[in-house]
Amino acid sequence: MQYLISNNNRTVNTEIDLPASKSISNRALIINALSDSAIPINNLSDSDDTQVLNKILHSNNTNIFDIGHAGTAMRFLTAFLSRIAGVWELTGSSRMKQRPVGILADALTRLGGNIQYIEKQGFPPLKIYGSHLKGKTLEMDGSVSSQYISALLMIAPVIENGLKLRLQGEITSRSYVEMTLKLMARFGIKYDWEGDTITIPEQKYKPVDFTVESDWSAASYWYETLALSDGGTLLLNNLSLKSLQGDSQISGWFNNFGIDSVQTDKGILITKKENRNPDKLILNFLENPDMAQTMACLCVAKKIPFHFSGLKTLKIKETDRIAALTNELTKFGALLSEPIPGELEWTGKINQFPAADIPVVKTYNDHRMAMSFAPMATAGYKMKIEDPLVVSKSYPAFWDDLRKAGFEVLTGDK
Repeated sequence: MQYLISNNNRTVNTEIDLPASKSISNRALIINALSDSAIPINNLSDSDDTQVLNKILHSNNTNIFDIGHAGTAMRFLTAFLSRIAGVWELTGSSRMKQRPVGILADALTRLGGNIQYIEKQGFPPLKIYGSHLKGKTLEMDGSVSSQYISALLMIAPVIENGLKLRLQGEITSRSYVEMTLKLMARFGIKYDWEGDTITIPEQKYKPVDFTVESDWSAASYWYETLALSDGGTLLLNNLSLKSLQGDSQISGWFNNFGIDSVQTDKGILITKKENRNPDKLILNFLENPDMAQTMACLCVAKKIPFHFSGLKTLKIKETDRIAALTNELTKFGALLSEPIPGELEWTGKINQFPAADIPVVKTYNDHRMAMSFAPMATAGYKMKIEDPLVVSKSYPAFWDDLRKAGFEVLTGDK
């Protein structure tokens, strides 16, 4: 299945109901379950990942769970189930079976967990023998996926003696670790983060009434759209500049593209005040890896050279995002390079014309590929998006919202 995307409107003026934050929703579900709360989480994300996680947490009739492409669910459930008596199996899609989980499983084993690999060592599917976990001091490389760290932190209060986690080296996606700790604090947990060590004593979560805010990752595609337009205003509902989400930092990034962000009672009003671009965009995505695709597509559409760093974790996402970006942006005439692992660079030069009049963008089972490329239509690019329904992973209403904003989204070759 393909969608044909185009946009002949050079201005954009509309109001968007963004999806709830998937990152907050998934953490809140685990924490709510750990608190034995009967109070449901309000405004849960309707993303595939969250729905899968929610269904599993409320399942009482099986010990075998297929989480599909939901990487967050795989990491969080591995830790969550390790402390629940029983024998559990976690499996997923073929891509999920290529995404490593050994670092987390090894850490849980050191706490007394018992996890076996059903197929390939270090990778799902897993057989988890739930048992009594006993906390100690763990050392972990801070550059690993923050989801490993968050998975351990969330169960720390409910294991014997709690947990002291010492993070070595540079911490990847620190903002996501901070999000996890701040959410735990909302549910009554006390912690200490001093230097490289996070200390969480054994204690009880408190049930609370909690509402999930809108998703800043989803907001990035609207910032991209407005940056590529000649002007306009977008109201992004239920979004906050004072957010738990580290990706809220992009409101400052887009000042470089003439976009102003103002908090209102309903959300954030973003306005393109002037047409301006940086001569070259240099960004470190260590704290915001999910923003890399948005910014790469924006820069190519505006022919702005860039140098991005802090991208090491992109290779173990839904796809190898560095390879995927390099492959698909070539179809728009941009030849990206990877100077060293975890970096992307582009000179700003269009080296060749696309082989096809209408590029066909592959999505690689990655929702962010579809949503990052589609706004490029605002700059005059017409394209086809393969497997467009992949957006349901985090933003099911994305295509409807594009139509609302004036994009033409057609099925197949229409």
